[in-house]
Amino acid sequence: MKTDTIFYSLFQAFPSIFFELINQSPEEATDYEFTSREVKQLAFRLDGLFLPKSNDLNKPFYAVEVQFQPDPDLYYRLFSELFLYLRQYKPDYPWRVVVIYPSRSVEREENTQFGELIALNRVRRIYLDELGEAAESSLGVNVVKLVIEAEETAPALARELIAQTRQQVSDEAIKRDLIDLIETIIVYKLPQKSREEIEVMLGLNELRQTRVFQEALEEGRQEGREEGRQEGREEGRQEGKLQSIPPMIEFGLSKDAIAQILDLAPEVVEPAATSFHQQNLTAFIQLVNSERSLFSPPDLVNLEQLIASLPDNLEELSLAIVNWYKQPEKSQIFARLVQLRQTLTNNTSETPENQLNKQTLLNAIANCS
Repeated sequence: MKTDTIFYSLFQAFPSIFFELINQSPEEATDYEFTSREVKQLAFRLDGLFLPKSNDLNKPFYAVEVQFQPDPDLYYRLFSELFLYLRQYKPDYPWRVVVIYPSRSVEREENTQFGELIALNRVRRIYLDELGEAAESSLGVNVVKLVIEAEETAPALARELIAQTRQQVSDEAIKRDLIDLIETIIVYKLPQKSREEIEVMLGLNELRQTRVFQEALEEGRQEGREEGRQEGREEGRQEGKLQSIPPMIEFGLSKDAIAQILDLAPEVVEPAATSFHQQNLTAFIQLVNSERSLFSPPDLVNLEQLIASLPDNLEELSLAIVNWYKQPEKSQIFARLVQLRQTLTNNTSETPENQLNKQTLLNAIANCS
C-alpha cells in the first residue's frame, strides 16, 4: 500500500484533517492551499505543502512528509529539499516541517547531523499510534488512523467511520467523498478483495442505493457537466483514469490493485500498463545513450548486474528499472525519464516492441560505460 499517496489525497480533499493532526482548528484549512513545488536545480519536489492564501505573514507554510518505511536518508532529503526551496522561492512565510510516522520504530533520527534541527519548535513529528484519546472524537483523525489499522480489524473500523460520517457530515457531496476515501483505504489494505466484495463488507452496496446518496451522486455528475461538454465527459473521465495508471505503477501497485482502485476492467488496464512499460524502457535507453553524465560508474555496474539477473520480460525489466530510479539519489534521472516519456506519449510513432529486450538494455549500458 502506497501510504503517502493516500495521505496526500486525503489532505488534498480534506485539508482540515491535517490541522486537526497538529492540534489546530480545522477552520485554519480555509486559509491554506495544499500543493507541491518543484526545486528545479536538482529536480527535487516537495510533494506536500500547505501554503497560506492570505497576506498574514505570521502564518507559517507547512512542508509535510509521510514516512511509513524506515529511511535513514529521510532527514537528509527532507532538509535538503526544504532549504533549496527556501533559496529558490524565498517565501515570505516562516517554515514548519511535519513528519507523519505510523510509530516511533519507523523513524531514523540521524541526530549527529540533524539533532538540533529536529529539536526546533518548527519541526513536528506525529506518531499515529500515539495520538491518544484526545483524537478519538475526531472523525478526520480516525480516518487517518485507519491507514495503520490491522487488516483484521480495519473493515470493522471502516464501518464505524462510515456510520460516523453519515451522522456527522451534513454536506452530501463531502459525505460521499469521505466515504469513497474510506473505501479506497480499505481497497489498498485488502488488495485481494474485489471492489464488489469490499462494498458488501462495508455495507456500501445498500448505502449507494439510497435516495440521498443517488441525489448526491447526481449532483456530482451535474457539476461535471457544467465544467465541460456533456458528450465528452465519459471519455474524459476514462482518459483521466488511464493517465493515472503510470504513476500508480511507479508507486508499486499491481495491475489488479489498479483495476480495483480505478474501477476499470483488467483488460483495460493491461494495454495501458504495457504501453507504460514500453515507453519507460524506450525512454531509459534513450537517456543512457544521450545523457551519460547522469550515470556514475557504480550506477552502470549496478544496472548491468540488475538487468543480467532478470528474465527477458518487458514488464519485469521495466519494473526493475522503476524500482532503481525511484531511489532518492536518482531524482535527476527520474525527472528526465518523466520528460522523455511525455515526449514519447506525444509522438505518434511507436518503438517496435521487438527492439525492447534484455540485450538491448545491456548493450545500452555497456556502451555508456
